[in-house]
Amino acid sequence: MQIILLVVGKTTENWIESGIKEYQRRLKHYVKFDFEIIPDVKAGKRRGEEIKRIEGEQILNFIDTTDHVILLDEHGKNYSSRKFSAQLQKWMNASPKRLIFVVGGAFGFSEDVKARAKESLSLSNMTFTHQMIRPFFIEQLYRSFTILRGEKYHND
Repeated sequence: MQIILLVVGKTTENWIESGIKEYQRRLKHYVKFDFEIIPDVKAGKRRGEEIKRIEGEQILNFIDTTDHVILLDEHGKNYSSRKFSAQLQKWMNASPKRLIFVVGGAFGFSEDVKARAKESLSLSNMTFTHQMIRPFFIEQLYRSFTILRGEKYHND
């Protein structure tokens, strides 16, 4: 099985990129993990709904029919780190070929992308930029695997 974090737009801050790379390096000991980028749509004269539609088409073009898709969305379900690790295990036990977590662009997800997703996940009740959530989520994936393996990293 492969876990993919699919994001809209390049990471522009070096400190965010460093965090992503650090936890990608750590994750490779547990799972095949890929970080995939879909180009963001420059606003120009476009409005939010049109941008969401175009980015949504790009997201849907990346996803296969057999993929299990989970949106990272502020309105999604909240988990503690331990409960998220248990849920991750359930998703992996279902044996999808690819488990894809998606971070949308600045305007969020199109209705078509929301309809395609199996569920949505929130990392916090607070709002973070779509770039900052990237290293936060990858760290939580890493934390989940250490919890599942009973390794010392997570402290309750």
